[in-house]
Amino acid sequence: MGDAGDAAAPAPKWIDTHCHLRLETCDAELAAARQAGVAAVIAIGIDVADSREATAVASRHGDVRAAAGVHPHEAAGGIDGLAELLEREEVVAVGETGLDYHYNHSPHPEQRRAFAQQIALAHEAGLALVIHSRAAWDETFAVLAAEGVPERTVFHCFTGGPREAERALQIGAYLSFSGIVTFPKAPEVREAAVRCLPDRLLVETDAPLLAPVPLRGRPNSPANVAVVGAAVAQARRVAPAELAATTTVNACRAFGLEGLGVR
Repeated sequence: MGDAGDAAAPAPKWIDTHCHLRLETCDAELAAARQAGVAAVIAIGIDVADSREATAVASRHGDVRAAAGVHPHEAAGGIDGLAELLEREEVVAVGETGLDYHYNHSPHPEQRRAFAQQIALAHEAGLALVIHSRAAWDETFAVLAAEGVPERTVFHCFTGGPREAERALQIGAYLSFSGIVTFPKAPEVREAAVRCLPDRLLVETDAPLLAPVPLRGRPNSPANVAVVGAAVAQARRVAPAELAATTTVNACRAFGLEGLGVR
């Protein structure tokens, strides 16, 4: 049994900086997340219609904010209608956007065009930028260099190693780590998490995908961000509570969440 000081210690508060929520299931998922110590969630859109739904979730729940964007898989459909969503008070970021040359669901030129257009929108709206980059690191950094890096830029579900982490940190970006950090075959991702600057470190679930070990094979949910955070804390050799405090402060700064009163 712990002493009185241990009993009085507040539970860690986490922020899931990247998940995908549906209106029909969000109430139950968010209730479970709150029970797990999740203080806030960023609901992410992957196309204009999905971004509207993310915004609707955020309008229903005071501890949710939204990101509106067009994923590289959906880039061929264009970004018409996205700019209007960025005017909503619930929207704190543009994204997810970026480049995915692994699956190539949209042609590379159209991916680059949509990515550049969304970087411009982030600049114009003064919002954070949420980047998806897979098998396209050089091209991702080239587009950012050409268009200008938004002041608050997040590489979500970071899958690079120390070299890619260093490049991202050099341009002032945040690195957000998902359940991949728990996978046995992802030592480079864990090394990137160790090397990440403390003030540029974030955690996420990318729910409903990428459930962390030991929950592989099950649908992921925002409640599991505490599992991800504990794995990052273990890799960095710090207490989970310290990691939670650090990443919560960083998330508030990256996404402008100070109004939620999360600390």
